Amino acid sequence: MGTDGDEGFPEDGEGPVRKVAVSSFEIDAFTVSNDDFAAFVSGTGYVTEAERFGWSYVFHLFVSKISHKRGEVKTVPGLEWWFGVERACWKRPEGRGSNIKGRGDHPVVHVSYNDVLAYCAWAGVRLPSEAEWEYAARGGLEQKRFAWGDELVPGGKHHANIWQGTFPTVNSRDDGFAGTAPVDAFPPNGFGLHNVAGNVWEWCADWFSPDWHVPERPETRRDPKGPPTGDRRVNRGGSYLCHASYCNRYRVAARSSNTPDSSTGNLGFRVARDAPQ
Repeated sequence: MGTDGDEGFPEDGEGPVRKVAVSSFEIDAFTVSNDDFAAFVSGTGYVTEAERFGWSYVFHLFVSKISHKRGEVKTVPGLEWWFGVERACWKRPEGRGSNIKGRGDHPVVHVSYNDVLAYCAWAGVRLPSEAEWEYAARGGLEQKRFAWGDELVPGGKHHANIWQGTFPTVNSRDDGFAGTAPVDAFPPNGFGLHNVAGNVWEWCADWFSPDWHVPERPETRRDPKGPPTGDRRVNRGGSYLCHASYCNRYRVAARSSNTPDSSTGNLGFRVARDAPQ
């Protein structure tokens, strides 16, 4: 698990490379889709945190014209490519006037960690631990940069929905997508999982720490669950906005994090469950 490569971000705590054992588990081949989440909302009447807060984060190129016209957009200091957009939520991903028509098979976004826990309780599943996620994402390959090997575009064929062009202004869409792609887009890894690199970041169960795993603690080497407390939860896999010039985090060992009540237009989740006894 992890990497000692020079592509990583020291503040993320990707290294060192270490042996970790995980018990048998099951994990979905796909991230949870809009159709999946719609079934949950229909069955429970659940209201997401973004809906309750009244806004969520949207990438600047995707904000709806209506939201811009109505002035329902606020800038984010230091992150000029993110806007806080009123009414943006899972069913209005770009703000007022947008919808998910034709995107039922795309990953649900604008869901917080707390929203994800509610979905998991309804569906009888759970989030994967970070160690489970990385084991599954590697697909049986050991210490490769990506879920398919070391080359980003082997034979000129794209294996992930990430940014091509000049971030954050010009996306050439060489991989076929500007925003989210269907959950089954691109070839699966060796374990049959789709889109473990790019498309959307995925929530994991662990609290985030850049150094919890560094000391030789038994609890960080067998079925690790992360530190007992924290203020941010782990995100894995990168998204359609990742680019080598800024967020080179579509590598399989890369990590990031977010507060449990956060939601964005490039953050979703994949579910897991304990293996049958």
